Formats: sequence, C-alpha cells, structure tokens
Amino acid sequence: MHRRTFIKTSSIAAAGLIMQPSQAFYDDPVLGQGNKRYRLNNHWSQADVARNPVNDCHEMVQDSKGRIILLTNEIKNNVLIYDKGGKLLNTWGSEYPGAHGLTIFNENGTEVLFICDNNRHQVIKTTLDGRVLLTLNYPKETGQYTKAEEYVPTETAIAANGDIYVADGYGKDFIIRYDASGRYISHFGGRGDEPKHLLNAHGVCIDNRDARKPCLLVTSRQQNAFKRYTFNGEYIDTIPLPGAWVCRPVIKGEYLYSAVLQSNSNLWKQSGFVTILDKNFKVVSNLGGSEPMYIDNKLQEMKQATKYFDYPHDVCIDDEENLYIAQWNSGKVYPYKLSPVV
Repeated sequence: MHRRTFIKTSSIAAAGLIMQPSQAFYDDPVLGQGNKRYRLNNHWSQADVARNPVNDCHEMVQDSKGRIILLTNEIKNNVLIYDKGGKLLNTWGSEYPGAHGLTIFNENGTEVLFICDNNRHQVIKTTLDGRVLLTLNYPKETGQYTKAEEYVPTETAIAANGDIYVADGYGKDFIIRYDASGRYISHFGGRGDEPKHLLNAHGVCIDNRDARKPCLLVTSRQQNAFKRYTFNGEYIDTIPLPGAWVCRPVIKGEYLYSAVLQSNSNLWKQSGFVTILDKNFKVVSNLGGSEPMYIDNKLQEMKQATKYFDYPHDVCIDDEENLYIAQWNSGKVYPYKLSPVV
C-alpha cells in the first residue's frame, strides 16, 4: 500500500474516534495468555508533552546502557531517550519528518542507529547522539526505481558481517541488500503472485535462533504473514498470522514479538494488539487480542478482544523482559510499558 494512501485511508476512518481509556486502564489490567502475561502501565513516560511532544511513536530499541530509545516523526524531537522507569534523559533530531524505522547495531563495540525516513526516501546511519555516519539514497542500482519518490523505506536489519537489509515497505516492497559501506549487493521480494513476493513489506529482522539455519524474517503485512528468506534472498516459507496486520518482527531470546497494527476483521477502527510467537512460530499469547486457537494445527483468525491499544506499531523488549509499545496514529500518546506477571 502506498504511504499516502495508507495515511489517508486510516486518518479518515479514525476521525472522531479518539476514545477515553476504559476503566480497565485504571485497574492495572493483565494482558495475554499462558506464561506470557503482562501488567499494563499506560502512564510510563514522564516526558512533558508541552516541551517534548510526539506525533507517531514509530519504533523503540534498548541500548547497552539500558536506555530506551524512541523514534517519532515529531521534528521538535525525533529521538527521545528514556531510562526504564520512564524518565526522559535526552532528546535530539529535527531533520527526520518521516522518521519511521529504528534499528540498533553493535558495530565493532560501538552502537549505531539506522533510521528509515519515509519523507526523505532515505536510510540514515547515525551515532547514538545523532551524528550522521552514512546515508543511503533510493536504490537506482536495482533498475526498479526511476525516482526517489518511488522508494519509501520502513525498516532495516543488520547482519553480523555488517550487511544492511532495507525493507521498502511503503514503496515497491523490495528488500535491498547493501554491504557495510553502503554498496548495493542485490534485491529480492517485490510484488507479485508467488509466495516469494511481498505485500506491504513493513519490517525485517535477523533470526539467529536456529544457529544451523539463520535467516531473514520479513513482514508481508497485508497478507497477514511473516516470510522467511536466506541471507541471499531465497524464499524459504511463510508463517501465516490470519487476521493480524503484523508490523516488524522483534526477537528476544526464544520468542518473536510483533505489534499488530489492526485486526483484519475491523479495519481502520483502532483494532490493534500485540502477538507473541515461540521458536516454532506458534502463537502463544495475544496482548489485548483473542486467545490463540489452533484447529488441526492451523491457526484460526486473530483479532482485538479488548481495546487497550489503538494502532500498535512496535514492541521493544528490555533486559528485564518488560515490553514497551509504540503506537501510530493513536492520539499522539507516549509508549506504554508492560511488565511480566510471574
């Protein structure tokens, strides 16, 4: 889906639908099923909205110091840096009007960030305090693009050798591979009718849980699925997630987490939730969503069950297994924190 069409459709549908939190918010509700249950705190952020506003809270990561880093497309402060208690430590950035994707990578002992900017049609590599190290422009080397506007990157994943994989999730749905210096290597995916093709390739990550067969996980959001590929871009298989408009896959330990922007059965009506899969790609918990159900080993359609989220866009898992949920187009709310229930 083209980014402008995506925003127009959802904005019209959401107009006038900003709702007050339910009473459940004030009761510290517990969300999820099985051994993946969490207590919700929707007042985690201590930032002053007058001084440090957010627009869309797109993505979050944790650095090696334990800080939580938030990316927003509010140019008064594109990057907000918190401690785990929600205290705002620092902010920077006013040059990323389309700030969307945020990835952290340890590069030879130094952590760096990769920012995808929808409006600038670029991927920008920076230090943790915002100094620009590398800029990737639209990938004309692929032969698939005639102008920058056709390229709308949404996410990056960085391999151990430094190779950069960029998901053109709001453009032509290709995954473009570069080496660590930014030299184009190859591309794969794109739109089409074969399983190897993608539709709204919103996210990408490295999956190293099976050390014998590490792979790339790529979102095909409008197909309600993740797809697996080799590092060379060869299609492996599809992980269907019926009913769920999944955003980027995020791996922590043996589990895969993903914000679900909305339920397929209730489009553009603030119907998001959060899903968690085990190492075998079985859904084990839906936070704010229906309990996962399998019939003859086939996952049944999932949907929002209780309205705790509007349009979740990302999940960050910290070193204590707490979750932080960033939301898009959801009344400019700060992220929520969810703590494990033991």
